[in-house]
Amino acid sequence: MKRWLNILLLLTGISGCISVASAGITPCTGRLINPATDICWDCLLPITIGSTPVMTGVNPDTVNPPDTICMCGSFPFPDIGVSLGYWEPMELIDVTRSPYCLVNLGGIPLMESPNDGAVAVDDPNQNTGFFYVHAYHFPIMQMLGIPAPRCADSGTPMLTYLSELDPTWEDESLALILFPETLLFNNLPMQAACTVDAISASTWLPNDELFWCAGAQGTMYPLTGSVGEYIGGVQGTVLLSERLIYKLHRLGLMADSSIGDLCSAHTTVTLPKSRYRYQMVNPIPTVTPTGCQPFGRTTMLWGSMLEPPMSTENYGYLIWRKRNCCYF
Repeated sequence: MKRWLNILLLLTGISGCISVASAGITPCTGRLINPATDICWDCLLPITIGSTPVMTGVNPDTVNPPDTICMCGSFPFPDIGVSLGYWEPMELIDVTRSPYCLVNLGGIPLMESPNDGAVAVDDPNQNTGFFYVHAYHFPIMQMLGIPAPRCADSGTPMLTYLSELDPTWEDESLALILFPETLLFNNLPMQAACTVDAISASTWLPNDELFWCAGAQGTMYPLTGSVGEYIGGVQGTVLLSERLIYKLHRLGLMADSSIGDLCSAHTTVTLPKSRYRYQMVNPIPTVTPTGCQPFGRTTMLWGSMLEPPMSTENYGYLIWRKRNCCYF
């Protein structure tokens, strides 16, 4: 909790340094995440040792190492442990119409607005599928003191990404320069292939070979905040949450574990989608055993009741990642 207070003080300190020209107004709203009531702890499951489940769950799981015993380090004195597999909460994502609105920190704006707590957004963005996104490193298991040597995500909770400071998030031309492969994947034949990914994600897990696809949500490209396939708030914001995780992988800013390397995390420039799932935490936490969804699964099955009639289109998601590690 002390770390979160430090973050809030930091955000308050820099709030006076940021300004946005006012036009249309979208309120900055949100809720501070309560680990006891807002996190779906069933999303940790299943927990496996080797390929054997020791605690089962209702959510689909990836392939796990066949061997129960693992070793890390070098001979003659390697560390010997067991191959542990579970899902860990690791990143919070804001998706909002309001620039600099920290939805998952209680709806805190990083600026003073003349409109009593609202922040400004240009009219063209107000009526289209454009959203800003923010990412927070969220090692909640370490923060709660859950022991998991070599396994639990470490580090300090912090704000790690603001799309308002990333010009490629709003400008497709700049995004194309940074990610030239957009030309290859952002076309009708490649988008048509995403139907296979949508079926796969909606019935079990997404297809990692179709890495440019976001399943039933659309495509990962272009890596901007515009949603060309915008249907509703849940669908559009889920797509941008997945797209942001993809972008961080593409930039080499996010590491992942795998069954081939249990001793350390490694970076991948494409997103291993099957190893990620998400949970809504704002505006309505989904905390039932089925509260987590694989990347790319259609939101029609669970999201239709999660768009309040007077929604301000400020959403928050908790990203869960599969962790395979050598526990000792």
